Amino acid sequence: MGIRRLFVANRGEIAVRIVRAAHALGIEAVQAYSEADADMLAVKLADASVCVGPPQAAKSYLNIEALIAAAKETGCDAVHPGYGFLAENAGFAEAVEAAGLIFVGPSADTIRRMGDKAAAREAAIAAGVPVVPGSDGRVGTADEAAAAAEKIGYPVMIKAAAGGGGRGIRIAETPEDLRRLAPQARSEAQAAFGDGGLYLERVIRDARHIEVQILGDGTRAVHCYERECSLQRRRQKVWEEAPAACLDTATRETLCASAVRLAEAVNYRGAGTLEYLYDAKTGEFFFIEMNTRIQVEHPVTEMVTGIDLVAEMIRVAGGAPLSMRQEDISLDGHAIEVRINAEDPANSFMPFPGLIGTLEVPEGDGIRFDAMIYEGYQIPPFYDSLLGKLIVHAPTREAAIAKMAETLARLKIEGAKTTIPLHAALAADSAVRAGEFHTQFLEPWLETNPLTAD
Repeated sequence: MGIRRLFVANRGEIAVRIVRAAHALGIEAVQAYSEADADMLAVKLADASVCVGPPQAAKSYLNIEALIAAAKETGCDAVHPGYGFLAENAGFAEAVEAAGLIFVGPSADTIRRMGDKAAAREAAIAAGVPVVPGSDGRVGTADEAAAAAEKIGYPVMIKAAAGGGGRGIRIAETPEDLRRLAPQARSEAQAAFGDGGLYLERVIRDARHIEVQILGDGTRAVHCYERECSLQRRRQKVWEEAPAACLDTATRETLCASAVRLAEAVNYRGAGTLEYLYDAKTGEFFFIEMNTRIQVEHPVTEMVTGIDLVAEMIRVAGGAPLSMRQEDISLDGHAIEVRINAEDPANSFMPFPGLIGTLEVPEGDGIRFDAMIYEGYQIPPFYDSLLGKLIVHAPTREAAIAKMAETLARLKIEGAKTTIPLHAALAADSAVRAGEFHTQFLEPWLETNPLTAD
């Protein structure tokens, strides 16, 4: 292993996950933290920690100069970016390597090519992977966007070229919508990613969101099958499953093979995810974008394949080849993950930064809780509301849903309102149990299924 001391340039539950993966590999972990995060769990678990700035993310977790200085001052030889913040910032990857450190992820060139959603479409087309009809790359002026939209056909989805996590996205039903919403999307993208570039795609109604997990070492790539993430609120995933029960075997094989083809075409290194829209009525799938980082929902893949994705990406970053061949990877059962956010579901999901009181986490076979909280932890108000992820694994989807319902009933987080009631209601819903949902399912469902506070 080429890495001895790993700098964790992130926070929250993914920082905890990275610290634990590093320790499992015998690597020391140094945790970055802002002034608001001095008490976070990853700081307590890491071998060392260092403050990188004030609470505002722009001055700490997005401050490239401060992060690299901290990594070098603490004797680290590698940097793991986690997800969000600078994880898909090619400039950060370049700066890390220019400082003589290892970036745990793909090369800056790959991030620039595949992290830019418009450029990734072009790479997918070149690799023979079907894409949603859309603009030819980025759209600059309002007139250029209008011309592209007329060619694509309304409704169109306005998307951030450097985006991810559902940010910088709007749907325009008409030319008037496009001119009104594009500036909003551009401003949101600029604030979230430091890049206000936009592109357009045709809206596919009632599509299902399927994504394929891949691993690569720069030469060879494998897939770890797919996940379904169709249950989304405001384009933020709330419930994720592996595998996608809506796919038959032949479609699964074709879809996953296309992901490997694209990953190898760009010499991908590390863990990445290729996202697709799947039209269950026609059986067609379309590549929409690639996330050049570990995903929030990676645990469901780990549960059904037995592969430690975070450890594998650290090994590969250290110079090792992939430790597995495609024929070594198989599916075992069904896994579901739900995101436990500090939000009040009875009050429009308003953030609820409280003080964690009694915390009771169920344990048992097939139950996993990836979290950043502990009793007495004060949730800071400066960042996203994700507290943790509850993951269950069972032999079948039906059994996994039953286990999720039972486990949610035993999960107690006092001191904060959380999204536990949402997930309990979804686990009891007949349509969810039957797998009859799509990316536009959840918001209308919430209007007819009002939730009460946890």
